[in-house]
Amino acid sequence: MTDAHDLLPRRVMLASGLAVAAPLRARSAWTPSQPVRLLIGFPPGGAVDILIRIVGEGMQRVRGITAVPEVRSGAYGFIAAQAAARAAPDGHTLASAIMGTMSVAPVMPGVPVPLDLDRELTPVSNLAGTPMALVARPDAPFSDIEGLASYARQRNGTATYASGGNGSINHLAGALIASVTGARMVHVPYRGGAPAVLDVSAGRVDIMVANVAEVAGQIRGGQLKGIGITAAQRSEVAPELAPLAARIPQLEITNWFGLAGPAGLPSEIRDGLAGIFDAVLRDEQTVLTLRQRGLEPLPEAGPAFEARIRRDRERWRLVIEANAIRGD
Repeated sequence: MTDAHDLLPRRVMLASGLAVAAPLRARSAWTPSQPVRLLIGFPPGGAVDILIRIVGEGMQRVRGITAVPEVRSGAYGFIAAQAAARAAPDGHTLASAIMGTMSVAPVMPGVPVPLDLDRELTPVSNLAGTPMALVARPDAPFSDIEGLASYARQRNGTATYASGGNGSINHLAGALIASVTGARMVHVPYRGGAPAVLDVSAGRVDIMVANVAEVAGQIRGGQLKGIGITAAQRSEVAPELAPLAARIPQLEITNWFGLAGPAGLPSEIRDGLAGIFDAVLRDEQTVLTLRQRGLEPLPEAGPAFEARIRRDRERWRLVIEANAIRGD
């Protein structure tokens, strides 16, 4: 009988193909008649907050549109999502719609989802994505993913990987790497990514997978050993990291961040918003600022964004089921 873990890499690879976003064009004359509220479902200073503020500044610079970022953090981003779902479908209230909220939480046992994402929200546009970095404790006796797999086998299943919590994207990415490489490892969850990174740098945990921008400084400073990046090409923010997906396509992981509005958003309004975000994400200053933060512009309009959400739900559902993962 074939083991479920043996099937996982092939099934995940089939479920995780990423569509290339075609250039968007403003297909509607619709523009906002008042400031656009951008509800941020995560704390200030994090990747989502930084991205949406950069995009908001770009809306003013590129199109003369006033954006008002507003933090509504908590509950996996669902507080902001619920506020957007209750807003009038007039294009003036949008909320952060990220992979963790839209694609992971709906298929994660133990995570309460307080609204029907597919019926109460309208995906408007993806904005940007970031690959993830596989990092190890500074004194790790391996420097590549093959060495990690060999080390894990030698440790007979006692090697460890950290995450920011049960069901977090760090957890899922670590489980995927373990499954694809056949490296049995013990998951060590923390309450947030920062303490997890701290314990890896202190040598108390073997490895972790984190957004590349969050650990690039520690890699350069020697507090963490960089093993690779979950992309097919090198990253500008950490060019020293080997692109893992160039040799193992299943390890292409893009942690993405977009925006959604309430259900019933008319197509001309959604198209108008998509055209605005497309213009912002192709603006040279916006692109430069995003890349300095380790983010790559990822403009995908409604249907393409919806397809990505569905694809990643299936991808992570397979990982979750194969590893019996539950959220906190």
